Amino acid sequence: MTVDLSPVQEYYKDKTIFITGASGFMGKVLLEKLLYSCHSLKEVIIICRPKRGKTPESRLEEMYKLPIFQRIRDERPHMLKKVTIYQGDVTFDLLGLSGDSLKHVTENTNIVFHMAATLKLEGNLRDAIDMNLVGTKRALAVAKQMKHLEAFIHLSTAFCNCDQEVMYEKVYEFPHQPEDLIRLAEWMDVKTLDTITPDLLKPHPNTYTYSKRLAEILVRDHYESMPVIIARPSIVSPSAYEPVPGWVDNLNGPTGLIVGAGKGVIRSMLIDTRHLSEVIPVDYAINGLCVIPYQFTGLKERPAEVPVYNITCADHRKMQWGEVIDMSKDIGYRYPFEAGLWYPDGCITTNRLHHKINVILFHWLPAYFIDFMLLLLGQKRFMVRIQNRISVGLEVLQFFTMRAWFFKSDAYSSLWNIMNDVDKKNFNMDMDPVETVPMYIESCVVGGRQYLMKESPDSLPRARLQLKLMYILDRVCKTVIVGSLCYWTYGVVARLLGI
Repeated sequence: MTVDLSPVQEYYKDKTIFITGASGFMGKVLLEKLLYSCHSLKEVIIICRPKRGKTPESRLEEMYKLPIFQRIRDERPHMLKKVTIYQGDVTFDLLGLSGDSLKHVTENTNIVFHMAATLKLEGNLRDAIDMNLVGTKRALAVAKQMKHLEAFIHLSTAFCNCDQEVMYEKVYEFPHQPEDLIRLAEWMDVKTLDTITPDLLKPHPNTYTYSKRLAEILVRDHYESMPVIIARPSIVSPSAYEPVPGWVDNLNGPTGLIVGAGKGVIRSMLIDTRHLSEVIPVDYAINGLCVIPYQFTGLKERPAEVPVYNITCADHRKMQWGEVIDMSKDIGYRYPFEAGLWYPDGCITTNRLHHKINVILFHWLPAYFIDFMLLLLGQKRFMVRIQNRISVGLEVLQFFTMRAWFFKSDAYSSLWNIMNDVDKKNFNMDMDPVETVPMYIESCVVGGRQYLMKESPDSLPRARLQLKLMYILDRVCKTVIVGSLCYWTYGVVARLLGI
């Protein structure tokens, strides 16, 4: 039976796509989207490394069992047979490919999505350089050998040019050159490199944005000889619509804050609530990625500069962090998490001293107390370790939450304008949807419960009861503490006055 294809679907007909980082959050969603909406494609090739004793093939089979692949299992199960997986790793030359696997990739690939990266904001510089910079160089080396390459899409980040007041869709110059840093990381020992890292990073807050900026320069330098494109998503949040609303599989970004605050573990955070939130649902970002090669190959003239897409939310859809936090709290109280550490009523402030006092009183002291009780009970201690990770994460995140960000996203917006109605339905990036922001936040909270914490909807009545008990305990403790403090203050003043 002949199936009518939309223009974007027609473009992908009989194409072979090569993806690095397909096991990551965005990689999974991209793989599912290509298989579901671009069903006339020829093949999707992915690379994956063994992990925790599991082969790449077994990891792929486990991936297929995830909820995001449910609609493919139900409607188009034959598409799963179009995926070819090879053992590979961006930390190896030629991505770990060789012989028949390398030959198959280079002779058949039409489109490359290079998404593999280390997202550890607090990671050391050598790992960041090896994964994000040298890994990109290795991916480009393989792509150079591809005989039918039409587009190489490099996934960057919208925050890699943090020294700019307004981030335009272009590659910005930087004093450091990629090749120089690659050589530096090769010959310098880790201890010395860690010592000079703070000076190297300036004005970047972490090794992630720094290495991503250098990788962009590396990709740009290949534009003259290769069809390279740079895509920069902002903070990627859970899916708005597809494959399923609220899908997320990691604690990075806003989801980690929702879960941490909802569990009562994060009690204080530095956020300037006046600034606008910079998030993009993962399905909006992935739909944009799918349309980019279609637009690029359809251009009558090759652009003079490397194409760059800032994949960010439209300005009129952005809300202040304060509004988002208030909505999240209200929705979080309606859909609470189970077995929280404390009542989720943390403090948002811009005062660093206030924040530090809160962290000591409500993060570290409870963590040491719980670990001490676990020690007495002969159980394994874990709270101080978790709190240490949270503190490092919050320290890194405050750079992004305490300043305003301004992006120009004309190229990303243009993707929506070139599509017909069918493609707009298949690759939705509508910035004026019927659904409201509170509805989306609700799907994020529910998704965090269901997909991250594995808490079923049936547990909601129990979670709500626990929340009420936590509220009573929280208010009792605060009343006792405040009352004791007032009594002590009264005693001190009375003695001073001789009463």
